[in-house]
This record gives sequence, structure tokens and C-alpha cells, in this order.
Amino acid sequence: MTEPENESLTDSSREALFEDPRLQADSIDFKEDPPAEHRRFLLLQGLMGPFFQSLGKALRKRKHKVWKINFNGGDELFWRLPGGIAFRGQYGTWPGFLGHTLQKHKITDVILFGDCRELHSQAILICRDMGVTVHVFEEGYIRPDWVTLERGGVNGYSTLPKDPEWYRNQAARLPLAPPHNPVPSSFRRRALEGIAYNSATILLKWRFPHWTDYRPWPPLVEGVGWLRRLMRRKKAERRSAALMRWLAPSSARKSAKPYMLLPLQLDADAQLRLHSSFSGMAEVIVKVITSFANHAPLEQRLVIKEHPLDNGVQNWKKIIDRLAKAHGVSNRIDYMEAGDIAQVVKYAQGVITVNSTTGTLALACGVPVITLGQAVYDIADITNQGKLNDFWKNPGKPDELTFAAYRRVLIEQCLIPGGFFSEEGVEKLTRSAIARIEKTPFKPYLEKN
Repeated sequence: MTEPENESLTDSSREALFEDPRLQADSIDFKEDPPAEHRRFLLLQGLMGPFFQSLGKALRKRKHKVWKINFNGGDELFWRLPGGIAFRGQYGTWPGFLGHTLQKHKITDVILFGDCRELHSQAILICRDMGVTVHVFEEGYIRPDWVTLERGGVNGYSTLPKDPEWYRNQAARLPLAPPHNPVPSSFRRRALEGIAYNSATILLKWRFPHWTDYRPWPPLVEGVGWLRRLMRRKKAERRSAALMRWLAPSSARKSAKPYMLLPLQLDADAQLRLHSSFSGMAEVIVKVITSFANHAPLEQRLVIKEHPLDNGVQNWKKIIDRLAKAHGVSNRIDYMEAGDIAQVVKYAQGVITVNSTTGTLALACGVPVITLGQAVYDIADITNQGKLNDFWKNPGKPDELTFAAYRRVLIEQCLIPGGFFSEEGVEKLTRSAIARIEKTPFKPYLEKN
């Protein structure tokens, strides 16, 4: 049996919980006329924040029909449009609930963020069986100021090939990429949106009694972590700036200190857990420090950079200090809490990552990269195809022409400009997403089997 749909909280109820003008989606004007074929969209979970609301509002303005399924109080907080549907059942009822919703509203397209969340993984399979087009958002394959939008799946589930010659041939047929301008991004905004989302999830738990977060920590723990990290940020930035000055070239030293870079990924990142052999970042750190201690040149350092969106729940510095001491390399490992990742990459001898987008940032700078998991850019002629133990002394060099071809194809097929953590970024991303989605083929509901 499928559960009946439950309409979301009213606007007045939601506003009684939180008053935040940033949650109101800006009015986005389009110069182009709405398309002749109007579609029926169902949005599932997005990234914490107002982007999906902005997207939904813009789709409605383009004369499309839009609904959204909310799974917890945080989802409801960031959705203030009509068409909200609350899924409050047990996980076992989800397939039937979704199938009923798709049929009832004659959905042509489903939009979601992240294809590895359990409910999203099931939804993609159900949509595939029902002939519904699925659009998947994810953090951009290329940094900064890009967001990934692919049909059907991203990263390890992407349909992009691994053949370098294919990219070279495809890129040769494409015009030059359009101009790309940066968009602002605010850590403070990201932290506050995370706190608001988790707080609403806790306060509205009574409405969603069966909700189990895909993230490994309870919302309260994560919210406290965000607050702690936000309060310590200024001191962390000063320490990181001092470390970068020490590592970088100077008037007294023409070249940077020799170091390899390990950029940490989010411990809750499903791409890390599902598209590699690691269960979390702690295992990655153990592997990399062990290899570094046993195989890296004595004059080489290892810089471990904290992810800019880390929630502060894990004390990575403490874990790293303990491991470094156990392996006798405490004097050769540096932990960087903040700072511009592009600057850290610029002077590195190489980058070790599981499947982080920092890898493509490094490749764009001509810095060698080795991946420890399944990465969409782990392609011969682009990344090091050898073993980590050998990478320290012989990282090789990425082929610039092959990477340029790969990047051009990504921009054409998988990337859209914009960002999640500023008004300007969200507005630009919304425009870009609408343009890409409306060009994506779809099957009208009446034509489906």
C-alpha cells in the first residue's frame, strides 16, 4: 500500500520557526519566451539551502508544473512554494509512494542532488523503469564556480567514457568555451544554512518520525560542529595564512618547499564511501600517511588540507598528529585548516585524492594527480595510473592537451556555471540549470509505457 500524500507545513507555520529573508527565492527574469512544451517536474532532496526553491520558482515562471517531496523539517524549511509533498512513511514504503506520486502528477522529469543517497538511488531506478527523465546535481567536477548537472547519474555513475582519445576527438568538434566568470561564495552562509536545516529537522521530527539521515551524525551534533567551526574560523585562517607563507616561495627562497597535497573530502560524502574502497576519510589518512612515511623522499613534506565545508565534528588535526607521531614524521606533515585551495595546489609537487574535484583544479595547473578511488577524471594521459608508493618520487605530468579536451567536453555536457553559497551564485546557477534542463530530451507522460 502506498501512503497518501501529506501536504507540507503552511507558510505561517514555517515562518514561526525561522525568519530568514535569504530563504525567499529571488525573482529571476528570463528574456526568452517559455518553451512550447511544458513539463511536469518533481524535485527530491537538494543541497541544504534555497537553491531548489529558486529553481522551482523559475520553472513555474517558465509555465512548467512543479512539485517537491520533503523528507524532513529541513527540507520543508527551504521550500516555501506550493506543491510541497511530505513523505512521512517508513523507508520500505518509499518505492510505492514515489511511483504513486509520479503517476498521479504525470511527472516527466525528476530533479535531485546526489545520486548515492539511498532514497535517491531507488528513485533513479524507479524513474528509469517508468521512462521519467532524471536530472542529477552534484558539486562541480571542475573548480571553482561550476556545478555538475548530468542526466541519470554523476561521478561513479556517470556515463562519460574513460578513453582519452574520445575526449580529444569530441573537443576538436566543439567551438571555444564561452567566457566564465567567478561567483562569490560564503562559508558563513553555508554554515548558517546548515545550522538552520539541522535545527528544523530536529524541531519537526514529530512530523517525520521515520526519517533517518544519510549523514553519519545526528543533526544536533552536526549543528554544534558548524557553530564551533564558525567561531574558530578567524584564528584558523590566520594559522593557515602563516603556514602558506612558510611553504610558498619568498624573497629569501625562490622555490616553494617541496610538498605533496592531500585535500580532505567530506566524511559524509557518498561519493567517497560508494566509489572507493574506503569507509571514511580516517582510512584515507591512514593509507596516505603510512605510504608517505615509508616511500616519500626525506626532504618532502605532506600538507593535509581541511575541506572548506567540513562540519567540524571530527578533529582531523588530532587524528593526523597521532598518526604522524606513530610513523615518526611529525616534523614533515602540516595540517591546514583554511585558506585558498588554489594557492595550496599551485605550489604542490603532486595531489593525492580519492575522487575530490580538487583533482581537476590541480590538473588545470599542470600539477600531477593520483586518485585512490573512482573519479570521473581518472583517465590515462590525465592522472597518474601507477601506485601511491611510487607517486611520491615519480608523479609524472598530466598531458595538457588531453586535459584541455576533457575540460571542454565536460563544460559542454555536464557543467553549468554558478554556485550554491551566495545570492549571485544561486541566481546564476538557476538560469544555467533552466537552460540546460529545457534542452534535455524528455518523453511526454502520455507517450510512456
